[in-house]
Amino acid sequence: MSITRRALVLPEPAEMHVKIVPMRRRHLRSVLRIEDQVYPRPWSLAVFHGEIASRDGSRLYVVAKVDSSVVGYAGLLYQLHDGHVTNVAVDPAHHRHTIGTRLMLTLGRQARIAGAKNLTLEVRVSNRGAQLMYQSFGFAPVGMRQRYYEGVEDAIVMWANDIDSVAYGERLDAIEQALPGRTTWEGLP
Repeated sequence: MSITRRALVLPEPAEMHVKIVPMRRRHLRSVLRIEDQVYPRPWSLAVFHGEIASRDGSRLYVVAKVDSSVVGYAGLLYQLHDGHVTNVAVDPAHHRHTIGTRLMLTLGRQARIAGAKNLTLEVRVSNRGAQLMYQSFGFAPVGMRQRYYEGVEDAIVMWANDIDSVAYGERLDAIEQALPGRTTWEGLP
C-alpha cells in the first residue's frame, strides 16, 4: 500500500505575510527540522537551548513564520562593535520566497539598534545564492577559511562595514521596500 502526500502549495511571495519573532523554546522542534534539512552537521537541541537562554544581550535569534509554521531562522552574536551572523537557514520548501532576505533585514536592523558598526559571516563557497543575497546587504568577501565546513568545504569570510551609517540604513530601507508581500516584526525593538 502506498501513501501519497499532497504537494505543499505555497502562496506566491507577493501574497505571503511573514512574521519575524524572537526564537523561543517552542520553536526549536521546527528549527531542528530545518537544521537537519539544510546542514550536513546540524546544531543540536542543546546548542540552540544554550544560544537562546543567554540573557547577557550578546545574542539574537529570530524565526520567520508563515501562518503558524516556522519557515526559517537566523542568529547573530554581538562581539564588541561587530555582529557575527551565526546562521541563516530557510526550509527548502520556502527557498526563493525572500525568507532569507527578511531574516537578514532583521539582523541588520537589530545590529544597528544594538550599536554594531560592522557585520561578518562565513558562507560556503558553493552557496552562490546566499553570497548574492549577502552582497545585496553590502557584504564583501575578505578572506577564506580552508575546510571550514565539515572539514571539507571552504568558507568565504564576508564583511559589511559601517552599518551604523545613514547610507546603510537607506540600503536596508530599499531592500525592505522591494520585498514582495508583507513582513511584520513582533517582540523586537
